[in-house]
Amino acid sequence: MQETLQAKTQEQANGNQGSLLDKLRKLVLSGEYPPGAPLPELFLAEEFDVSRTPVREALKQLENEGLVEIRPKVGTFVRIPTRREIVELFQLKESLEGLAASLLARRGPVPELDRLRRNIEASEGAERRGDSAKYAELVHEFHWTIVNGSDNSKLREHYGRLMNQLAYHRIVLETVERPARMRASIREHQSVLDAILEKDPTGAELAMRGHVNASSLAAARIEAPEAPDVTGN
Repeated sequence: MQETLQAKTQEQANGNQGSLLDKLRKLVLSGEYPPGAPLPELFLAEEFDVSRTPVREALKQLENEGLVEIRPKVGTFVRIPTRREIVELFQLKESLEGLAASLLARRGPVPELDRLRRNIEASEGAERRGDSAKYAELVHEFHWTIVNGSDNSKLREHYGRLMNQLAYHRIVLETVERPARMRASIREHQSVLDAILEKDPTGAELAMRGHVNASSLAAARIEAPEAPDVTGN
């Protein structure tokens, strides 16, 4: 009986820890705390109504994922990626999303196709309104729809990890503030969808790779405060 209670207690603790980790990860990825911003343990513990120990453990995991930087005797901060890291992660993103688009183009009629059509229509509306925040959400949805539509669980798994490390939503928010990039992005999305609808795996992969490369160039122009002397593309 006692062993059963102990097991349940440990299971509950693990579940709470996982929930806290997810919440902290979401907080960092949301952009609410910009790169370089401090993440005080005490504040987070009070915010999520937990002790400092689980917060500390969750922050260690986020450090392993490359999202935060823990400086001994100083504190924890949202990690500032270098331009080189951003470019390297976008190179991986290009390969994974190119493969996903190719795999989706090989499939028959699937629900993801209608979702992509609706996404582009909504994106055009967001662009007309100048709603960059909504457009950033739709960009995230567009890319994940293609990845999910690839019907490859391992690809989804690795892509999810990559997106966390890249902090993609935060990058998109910064790049789409420029109207010209938003308009270009919509055209690129449409080219990807056209190739998928035409059942052209090679064309779909090339269109997606071209789109991700263009996004990478836009992201590389964002200043990396910790490495201002590193040139972009």
